Amino acid sequence: PAQPWAPRGAVAVGTAMLGVAFATGMLAGKRRPPARTRGGGEGCTLPLSPPGNPLWQYILDHSLREHPILKKLRLITADHPWSKMMVSCDQAQLMANLVKLIKAKKVIEIGVFTGYNTLNMALVLPDNGRVIACDINEDYVKIGKPLWKEAGVEHKIDLRIKPAIQTLDELLASGEAETFDFAFIDADKESYNEYYEKCLRLIKKGGIIAIDNVLWSGRVLKPRKDDLATQSIHHLNEKLHRDARVNISMLPMGDGVTLAFKL
Repeated sequence: PAQPWAPRGAVAVGTAMLGVAFATGMLAGKRRPPARTRGGGEGCTLPLSPPGNPLWQYILDHSLREHPILKKLRLITADHPWSKMMVSCDQAQLMANLVKLIKAKKVIEIGVFTGYNTLNMALVLPDNGRVIACDINEDYVKIGKPLWKEAGVEHKIDLRIKPAIQTLDELLASGEAETFDFAFIDADKESYNEYYEKCLRLIKKGGIIAIDNVLWSGRVLKPRKDDLATQSIHHLNEKLHRDARVNISMLPMGDGVTLAFKL
């Protein structure tokens, strides 16, 4: 229902715009060509609205507070052929605010790419905090590593170049279950359920797991039987909806992000 402060016309227009975005396939996935927004928003994709929509640009212009080195890395990444793999800047800011809100000290990131969100979270962690950053491609990570150092947070980032499942198993085997505050999952979609289950064991009660790409360019509406990535995301979305171990919010931000709060 419309809120008292929201004109019904605005709600209708917003709903219609969202429907058009889904219907025309304008939701940004990680395997599509890079999209740019005007007004210096390179790398800040706004997939739930048509490109250049002035209202979404207004949101960026009036909410984004980006560290200069974070912006530098975003602009460098925006020129990369796979720039769509980077988390949107408005979503990254929300992740940083959540990390600060719960006073997190230990964070897991599954899927690093050039390290934009790694840097984003490291910047708000205390000096003795750490991000366990998991990826299998060091070439991408090398783009961001010099900026981690430039920002003075390199010591907070523990980069593990190996399959993330292996890293998560090592953390569990070393007795670190229920010691992490926050986890961000943004890697191969076929492994999403396994990442979620292992992160749920590693996160303490009251901690948060953020799962990216839960709308997957709208393909979750009609998952094809031969599309394993979409099937995996859709099945996890259904599972999360009824998972009594967490409270959830699915947000139409970036390519969709679900926040799971461990009970």
